[in-house]
Amino acid sequence: MKYIDLSIIIVNFKTYELTKQTINSILSKNHIINYEIILVDNASNDGSIEKIEQGFKEKIKTNLIKIIRNNKNLGFSKANNIGIRIAKGEYILVLNSDTVIVDDCVDKCLDYIKKDNKIGALGCKVLLPDGKLDKPCKRGFPTPKASLYYMLKLDKLFPNRKSFGEYNLTYLSEDDINEVDSLVGAFMIIPRRVIDEVGMFDEDFFMYGEDIDWCYRIKQVGYKIIYYPEAKITHFKGSSAKKKRFKTIYEFHRAMYLFYNKHYKSKYSILTTLSIYLGISVKLIITLLINLFKKQGTD
Repeated sequence: MKYIDLSIIIVNFKTYELTKQTINSILSKNHIINYEIILVDNASNDGSIEKIEQGFKEKIKTNLIKIIRNNKNLGFSKANNIGIRIAKGEYILVLNSDTVIVDDCVDKCLDYIKKDNKIGALGCKVLLPDGKLDKPCKRGFPTPKASLYYMLKLDKLFPNRKSFGEYNLTYLSEDDINEVDSLVGAFMIIPRRVIDEVGMFDEDFFMYGEDIDWCYRIKQVGYKIIYYPEAKITHFKGSSAKKKRFKTIYEFHRAMYLFYNKHYKSKYSILTTLSIYLGISVKLIITLLINLFKKQGTD
């Protein structure tokens, strides 16, 4: 069996143009590594996967690209896990279908992570189309205190204060390599041996929170989470999530509940837990109402 440095897992859900763009951004580079692309389709049913199969048929024939079709939308975590299970790479790259690889990002990241076996996950600098940082690409864990300061926007008022900027690590320069708490699932490289030790994505998370949970578990067993801004991608954020707006909003808030229950509930008082539940519920209701009014305004 041919040695493979990296398996790149991409999940497609009705994003043909973006997914094609993502794949082309990989194929167009002169990589010094051996890699495979595993595309997992979440029952798009819009012809997108058929068009991808036709457009990349030569790469599929050589097994550079492998395609898996799910018979229903299983969500981000389950779909990625399906890809990870068949992946042959020593390292796994979870890559969003709405991203574009910039220059030699993949090779740089793999070279860096290979030099330190204490790195459990590595992420690059993730930029939005306007050139601004996609802040979740380097962030802290959403503790009750960090989340409260974030909701009160104290991190914006005092971005250089560590106590107020823990949620998005605003006190750390976006241009410096740093050990952080969590990365964004749009781009994460994880050694296979680390996945074998800590497990894959928690499939209770449908489409949000699974990246934070994974990083939390990786750090718990003593590995480092590294933000590596010398490599970059562009993230056309939220394109597939916009397909089902209510589902998107619901899953975003459900992920908060799941993460708190899994990692923090036992560490805090009942009063704190009830406050967290209330805060999540109120935020969900407000977000749904705002979205409803916006929708009515455009009808």
